[in-house]
Amino acid sequence: MTERLKKTVVLVGMMGAGKTAVGTALARTLGVPFRDSDEEIVKAAQRSIAEIFERDGEPFFRARETEVLSRLVKGEPCVLSTGGGAFLSEVNRATIAGQGISVWLRADLELLWHRVRHKTTRPLLRTENPRETLRLLYEARVPHYAKADLTVDAAPDLSVEQMALRVIEALRGRDDVLERI
Repeated sequence: MTERLKKTVVLVGMMGAGKTAVGTALARTLGVPFRDSDEEIVKAAQRSIAEIFERDGEPFFRARETEVLSRLVKGEPCVLSTGGGAFLSEVNRATIAGQGISVWLRADLELLWHRVRHKTTRPLLRTENPRETLRLLYEARVPHYAKADLTVDAAPDLSVEQMALRVIEALRGRDDVLERI
């Protein structure tokens, strides 16, 4: 028995939660395209996220993010990874709820820090105390992520493939998302 994805699965959560890695594995397992909203923004702007933040500011970036999310979630069903701040927007949450399903990849602060502490591609962590910045972002964002349709918990001992299977298990409870064929 196989399954067909009926609507786009939108992965939300903090930087380092595994949205891109898990999303890629999930899309491969379900046989659908994988999309990354940040990559789409970079392609359209022909600049990195860091360059966009530096040159145009976060509000400009967030406006482009909303445009890209709206376009991608209305397209053919896929797995869509979003930037960590995308789900904070009420407009983005409504767009996702209207066309797709949101899945929060929930990871605790220690796991997130372990995953992002050596990355130089995180413009929001370019601060004097990146760990404290991450903690503050985490505390501010968790209430928004909690509004996701489904929550799947990450753990340091789970592989990317195991996390993808956890997401599939969560999706199986939703007939409007996965259809057995």
